[in-house]
Amino acid sequence: MTGLLTGLAVVATVVAVGYLVGRTGVLGPSGQTVVSRLVFFVGTPALLLQTLAEADVHVLFSEQLVAASAGVLCSVLVWLVVAGRWLRLSREDLVVGGLAGSFVNAANIGLPIAAYVLGDVTAVLPAMLLQMVVLTPVALGILDVTRHSGGPGRAAAVRRALAPLVNPILLASVVGVVLSASGWRLPTAVAQPLDLLAGLAIPGALLAFGISLHGGSAAGWRSGEVLLATGIKAFLQPAATFAVARWVLRMDDPAVHAATVVAALPTAQNVFTYAVRYGVARDLARDTVLLTTVLFGPVIVLISVVLG
Repeated sequence: MTGLLTGLAVVATVVAVGYLVGRTGVLGPSGQTVVSRLVFFVGTPALLLQTLAEADVHVLFSEQLVAASAGVLCSVLVWLVVAGRWLRLSREDLVVGGLAGSFVNAANIGLPIAAYVLGDVTAVLPAMLLQMVVLTPVALGILDVTRHSGGPGRAAAVRRALAPLVNPILLASVVGVVLSASGWRLPTAVAQPLDLLAGLAIPGALLAFGISLHGGSAAGWRSGEVLLATGIKAFLQPAATFAVARWVLRMDDPAVHAATVVAALPTAQNVFTYAVRYGVARDLARDTVLLTTVLFGPVIVLISVVLG
């Protein structure tokens, strides 16, 4: 319980500072966009490169990865079927909503929870690597291609094909995986500046999210797409992950508990950063992050009581 309260308190404090920044207007009317772009183009690529370069890629082939992948796949498929058929959302909104319903906050909430609730920081690593290596590049690649889909001719086709290849997050993920697989370590002259830049990612995303809360409509959370994405993220993803871990993979009790807790983590602020970067579904991302974070406390307590 101490880890849960610590993680939520850290998030709430930085978000509150962001709200005050937005309310006082010290960054001007474009403050949220500037901070979000800084996180997207500088902080997040540095964090991805640093984390992946130092990670053990063999973790990707663990049972925890299979369970996490099953939860993500189930969440995304249900979102696409329900939102695509009945809510009639655009392709860009479907992509952002899919992330909102499956992208766990593995860093600033997940790491404290893994340390203090599960007693094992590595428990969150498979989900983190899955998001860095697969979920983020695929989603942003689709957004990049969609964004450059206008116009006929060979030039437009080339732009669509090359758009994902110049995405900083995709490039950082590829370089990080290559470094991890090769076992090569970055020299100190590169690693230390990278460490400083990586420090921008998490607090920057939280600040941008807090700034967005000022002046927003309080009724947005009642929209169908927000409630759907929230329900999928808070309840369906951990339930699907538990089912696969328990009855398909037949993992032991501590491993099942760890996989379920990680799947129940709230939506990461990265999703809001991506929505701002591409100018799509900002309210959907913001409100889903907020609602899943509020629900996380009761959900994680219920999981801990039921699974021990």
